[in-house]
Amino acid sequence: MPHSVTWPRTCGKIADTMKNENFDVLIVGGGLAGASLACALRGSRYRVALIDRAAPRLADGWDARVYAIAPTCVDFLKRCGAWDHLPQDRVQRIERMAIAGDDGGSMQFSAYESGLDALAWIVEGGRLAVELWQTAIRQSNLTVLSPAVPVALEIDESAARLTLADGRVLRASLVIGADGANSWVREQAGFETHTDVYEDVAVVANFSCERPHAGTAFQWFREDGVLAWLPLPGNNFSIVWSTPRRHADALLALDAQALAARVGEAGENVLGNLQTLCAAAAFPLRLMRVREVVAPRLALIGDAAHAIHPLSGHGINLGFQDAAVLADILLALPTFRDCGDVSVVRRYRRARAEEVAMLQGVTHGLHHLFGTKSAPLAWIRNTGMNLTGNLPFVRGAMTRYAAGLI
Repeated sequence: MPHSVTWPRTCGKIADTMKNENFDVLIVGGGLAGASLACALRGSRYRVALIDRAAPRLADGWDARVYAIAPTCVDFLKRCGAWDHLPQDRVQRIERMAIAGDDGGSMQFSAYESGLDALAWIVEGGRLAVELWQTAIRQSNLTVLSPAVPVALEIDESAARLTLADGRVLRASLVIGADGANSWVREQAGFETHTDVYEDVAVVANFSCERPHAGTAFQWFREDGVLAWLPLPGNNFSIVWSTPRRHADALLALDAQALAARVGEAGENVLGNLQTLCAAAAFPLRLMRVREVVAPRLALIGDAAHAIHPLSGHGINLGFQDAAVLADILLALPTFRDCGDVSVVRRYRRARAEEVAMLQGVTHGLHHLFGTKSAPLAWIRNTGMNLTGNLPFVRGAMTRYAAGLI
């Protein structure tokens, strides 16, 4: 069970007294993307409010939801002031990645061969969220409102007005929707979305292993889905198994010993005997395209703006890049510019459109390529995997792109 974090009294005092209900930027949603944007605006001229229904909480033991953070996003989190405060014994560097196809194909990526310190860093979602909040509430220009529930949003030429369930009305120049895939802000704005719900769901769980993983992440494209093993500190790792609902239900029904045996068998027992560290959980997968992510005085970031299949590991990195780009645009504005002006939010939209569209297309295509049971397609995908793996220049370029460096 998760446990509460004791937040500094200043956070509660600011939220209770509400000395100033006029802000420059209102961030609705205090998840990873929203909280990181708030942190990126620290020390700026902007009066910022961060609004969420509840503060994040730490899990007991290892959090089953972990993220692979790309090097460029680690740099952004350092700039935000959060990364260096994470306990180092809860962060794991990925030094190597081994990928196996469903019919003999294989690829390997090495940080060392690509001149990188790491391909990515694995960190628990809850722990990173708590650290971002702890960093945010130390900011003099930030007001944290939690618990707080927005119930109405009105936008006109002069300002945006957000009404909370307790009757308070907050006025701002710019509203940021960072409230997740089921975004209330996006719904209020009337933005059109197109969603492809995948038949697969993602099963997550943590395990200890008999053999050292040596900082290696593994991924198998199997007939029953895509299985990823992500290394954790010590002899531990986390899985994300994207698999059809019926198989996911069967995995969730297994006891701890049977689940460890099943996961070990699916992973070719590369790390020896396994022990389950936490109960498995599952969450749905979908591709969500939002036709428009900005409007005058409004912008969407993170899962409110896009959702992709997790097989590439880029979902949360897209959210951090949204926050980084938007923060850079806002911080570069001269003092006389209105941060909610349509030209400002359109600049953000243009800066993010290409990468988001490309990754959505690539992950969607890979999902269908490996999800189709066809002998010719199996030959194509596995042969292509082997050819790519044997071309150092191509492999190195792919590695550096995945790390966010090109």
